[in-house]
Amino acid sequence: MGASEENSGLFPIFILTMIALPLVPYTIMKLCRAASKKAKSINCQCAVCSRSGKYRKSIFKKVSKISTWSNLTLVLLWIIMGVLVYYIKNINREIQVFEPFNILGLQPGASDSEIKKAYRRLSVQYHPDKNPDPEAHKYFIESIAKAYQALTDPISRENFEKYGHPDGRQGFQMGIALPQFLLNIEGASGGILLLWIVGVCILLPLVVAVVYLSKSSKYTGNNVMHQTLSAYYYFMKPSLAPSKVMDVLIKAAEYMEIPIRRSDGEPLQKLFMLVRTELNLDLKNIKQEQAKFWKQHPGLVKTELLIQAHLTRQTTTLTPELQNDYKRVVEIAPRLIDELMKMALIPRTAQGHGWLRPAVGVVELSQCIIQAVPLTARKATGGSSEGNAPFLQLPHFNEAVMKKIARKKVKSLQEFRDMKIEDRAELLSQIGGFSAAEIQDVESVLDMMPSVTVEVTCGTEGEEGIQEGDIVTVQSWVNLKRANGLIRALPHAPYFPFHKEENWWFLLADQNSNNVWFSQKVSFMDEASAVTAASKAIEETLEGSGANAKETNKAVREAVDKVKSGSRLVMGKFQAPAEGNYNLTCYLLCDSWLGCDRKTGVKVKVVKRTRAGTRGGVTDEGPALEDGADEEEEIEEEEYDEDYESEYSEDEEDNKQKNKKENHANGKAPASSSDSGSDEE
Repeated sequence: MGASEENSGLFPIFILTMIALPLVPYTIMKLCRAASKKAKSINCQCAVCSRSGKYRKSIFKKVSKISTWSNLTLVLLWIIMGVLVYYIKNINREIQVFEPFNILGLQPGASDSEIKKAYRRLSVQYHPDKNPDPEAHKYFIESIAKAYQALTDPISRENFEKYGHPDGRQGFQMGIALPQFLLNIEGASGGILLLWIVGVCILLPLVVAVVYLSKSSKYTGNNVMHQTLSAYYYFMKPSLAPSKVMDVLIKAAEYMEIPIRRSDGEPLQKLFMLVRTELNLDLKNIKQEQAKFWKQHPGLVKTELLIQAHLTRQTTTLTPELQNDYKRVVEIAPRLIDELMKMALIPRTAQGHGWLRPAVGVVELSQCIIQAVPLTARKATGGSSEGNAPFLQLPHFNEAVMKKIARKKVKSLQEFRDMKIEDRAELLSQIGGFSAAEIQDVESVLDMMPSVTVEVTCGTEGEEGIQEGDIVTVQSWVNLKRANGLIRALPHAPYFPFHKEENWWFLLADQNSNNVWFSQKVSFMDEASAVTAASKAIEETLEGSGANAKETNKAVREAVDKVKSGSRLVMGKFQAPAEGNYNLTCYLLCDSWLGCDRKTGVKVKVVKRTRAGTRGGVTDEGPALEDGADEEEEIEEEEYDEDYESEYSEDEEDNKQKNKKENHANGKAPASSSDSGSDEE
């Protein structure tokens, strides 16, 4: 019985250990995330963002943000841990170590006469003949008599001095850390013990595994349904125009689960009349187009109308039920756009290239959704290929203001940003009719807008040039600057109701073939991760090239300094194509800001593979192809039906002027593309 009580006393320690093992590291991780989020919360301070209330933290919002289920569970577990620690501490006080001198009330080293005298005194108080209390009898037998024997009997005293117990060496005991009622297997408690073992060891892991597998079979790691990825992969086409990307986005399975209510019919009809100019409908056959639109799946109709209401900033007209649906649609849109971008960049060709045109369209749609700007505003107007869309993201700007500014020959947002502050303030006040506070809001947003520069190099490690089939290394430093000096900042997006971090897409692509050779997502929000990634990449590259430790450490320190000053390292590899000169373009596309994207020309020369001798190919940058380029793969021309041209679209006439040339080294005369397949033999 004593052994079982000792084992049951270990049960609280066992429970405390099982709770502390996952709880302590999870709490540390939670605190680190909270600290990093606090450091990232650098948002726009203009009046429009302040009125939106997105960054305003009321007491209710603060409490609701803290009192989530995970946080409440965390606090409850820490309370349970505190109670267990207090309980275990009290148990340890009750467990007394066998000390014969203390039991008899003597000091260590007392004489035999003092020991006998103390024993007689306690016997009068606890002996069964003097005290009939069972507890007194138990204490006398187990403590007083044993202590007296340990101090007076020579053998017992020797055992006590050697082993700490008058009975000599004690055997090793093992037990189960379970409560007392489960250890009593006499009667029904044996069944309880069996249920406990089955539940904890079998059923609990089984339930956790079933829940995890059921969710993982339905969702990806980015919390997007597998059905959505299948639909995106199927509907993604190389000729997908930017204006048609919306039709693919709304086919997500998540949007099909949005409830369809009968009461939404009339509000959606009114919303349709407000946004129908944005729906790519043929106005000449508006009745037929309207009937065709409403025959679509109700989920598609509702999702597209809600997104268009967001783009045209008509969300104030929505009913409370539609407001909830609208927030759900917009909340998951960035996550779906990320997966849509991956479907555009996934290797589709034999060389492992993705598609450029749909990738650019996905980023343009993301920019419009974050800034709540209609897609039709991206149509080229006047001298600007970007249209009026970049201006609409600025506070207090509208169509009337942009028309007035355009008369002063300010055609693009970059021209507007390049103006002096005094000239810009004069233009806004006199031409646009802005007040001093409104001008300050515009300047605040312009200070938050990023400016990026990019340096790209392509080459084969350890070689002078690039030959067919080589593994080419792309190395690029992307530098970001803002007028206010910040590197990490949340974009100005007062009409997007959720927090959105600023991300960039690095694309190395061939415009002529519509192929993306290399792509990578770049973020300036996490400096620590960027430092680690850059240091590791530089170190591996230099160690592979045979550099010594001193050179490697110096290069790593320089890379770390660059990252801390606002640069990010982009590195990757691709396989060199067939022999020829390739005019590539490096795109740096922002998913949150309009008018901040950058393009840089990259010229790659690939020479024929040789078995021996010096490799003569070199890699440099340039805007045009050299004369005498080698044979290139013929590109099948595809007709793009679109409502507006992307700012990255190439002139078709320029592409038609580039004809296929035969290799003179094989002894073949040049032939036109129409006759190239007639005389193969």
